[in-house]
Amino acid sequence: MNGRLKASGGAVGGGLLVAGTTSDAGKSVVTAGICRWLVRQGVRVAPFKAQNMSLNSFVTREGAEIGRAQAMQAAAARVEPTALMNPVLLKPGSDRSSQVVLLGKPVGELSARGYHAGRQEQLLGTVTDCLQELRRTHDAVICEGAGSPAEINLRRTDIVNMGIARAARIPVVVVGDIDRGGVFASFFGTTALLSKEDQALVAGYLVNKFRGDVTLLEPGLAMLRGLTGRRTLGVLPFAHGLGIDEEDGLRVSLRGAVRESVVAPPHGADVLRVAVCAIPLMSNFTDVDALAAEPGVVVRFVDRAEELADADLVVLPGTRGTVRALEWLRERGLADAIARRAAEGRPVLGICGGFQMLGEHIEDEIESKAGAVDGLGLLPVRVRFAAEKTLARPAGEALGEPVEGYEIHHGVAEVTGGDEEFLDGCRVGSVWGTHWHGSLESDGFRRAFLRRVAADAGRAFVPAPGTSFGTLREEQLDRLGDLIEEHADTGALLRLIEEGVPEGLPFVPPGAP
Repeated sequence: MNGRLKASGGAVGGGLLVAGTTSDAGKSVVTAGICRWLVRQGVRVAPFKAQNMSLNSFVTREGAEIGRAQAMQAAAARVEPTALMNPVLLKPGSDRSSQVVLLGKPVGELSARGYHAGRQEQLLGTVTDCLQELRRTHDAVICEGAGSPAEINLRRTDIVNMGIARAARIPVVVVGDIDRGGVFASFFGTTALLSKEDQALVAGYLVNKFRGDVTLLEPGLAMLRGLTGRRTLGVLPFAHGLGIDEEDGLRVSLRGAVRESVVAPPHGADVLRVAVCAIPLMSNFTDVDALAAEPGVVVRFVDRAEELADADLVVLPGTRGTVRALEWLRERGLADAIARRAAEGRPVLGICGGFQMLGEHIEDEIESKAGAVDGLGLLPVRVRFAAEKTLARPAGEALGEPVEGYEIHHGVAEVTGGDEEFLDGCRVGSVWGTHWHGSLESDGFRRAFLRRVAADAGRAFVPAPGTSFGTLREEQLDRLGDLIEEHADTGALLRLIEEGVPEGLPFVPPGAP
């Protein structure tokens, strides 16, 4: 890096915003890849996303809640994640409202209209200050946008795309997913719908998920440059399973990568089948990534009772709507199927909201405001929802192995019995429950738990002794860095980060309406 950008001596580090033509164009992956490529060059780099909407979150060491994607990008940058990296997190509670988490702490529930009607604009100063602090203490900050920068109905209140780019005066690279089709129109249209002032920050494009011979793409790239005056700074090939912890959806990216890359057969005679109930407002479904990292463990998401029949383990994951998810289980017959499993001594694991649903009673005047609700009655637990959210990074021992995790919940559980204490929760027979997310990433504990599950399920499954989830995650982050290093114009990216916005970028009409 150019010495003038070093954080020492009070200089401000360089910056780059990775925007996208659409949601899921690959912004998170590209941001993580650039972070890993830069840190391998000796650059002190940090990720940043001003505003994130996600039900997949993480707790930093200082007890702040941020998006899991930013925590994984911090891992790519080999830095400790902090609230500065994701100052605003929106956690949907319905189609129309979200909990607003500001600098790692919940500050209220807002409708989409209420947020965009004024609250969002008020936060621009906060997110700009966070970005400035990261730039002061790092050589470079790689920012991730959200959705598309050309959401013209939301531009006035934007703080995550061109709003933060304008405020911090940093260049923008736009990523497009060519696997979806229409990437040239998307690049051109995205640029042409921006105002002249916003267009002046758009420095180039990155094509993502290309399959085939890149020379066949080159005439289109040349025409795109002629139309926009901007170069394409890389064509990233399609790579199965590459990704980081997803913001939304059911594409558990690390699980997919591990499943596709592990070619060894099960260590024992049998596979182990895991069914994860795809409950409404499912959160932190990345908990099951570590299960699928084990050779011979097959993980799938289900939403019908009959799909539990051949499962050796059923997982009830976390959720932003415990009472709503409980109703959903009952409506679909899944609640009865889970109760039958418990009576037969077949394994069930509840994590966070899933743990709460397995209990006897729920008192909720906070999340759903439903009041008193009966749980599934499979664990001796009573849950009361508190206004203050629990955010913690617990560590301890279970099944004779050290284990770490993190907690994100409003429900306070009172455990009144059980056969065995389990990560501040409990076990009754083959039913296990805990508030701890991430515990299955502890390798020794995961193997011990799977041995118990296999024994209860009557499977001759044996966990492979050498599987390291942390190593697999590091390998994946290195693959992302390789993708940037081998297929992007790293010299051009470095110049943008070091030197800022290029002069003389042409205006593409018609501009913002």
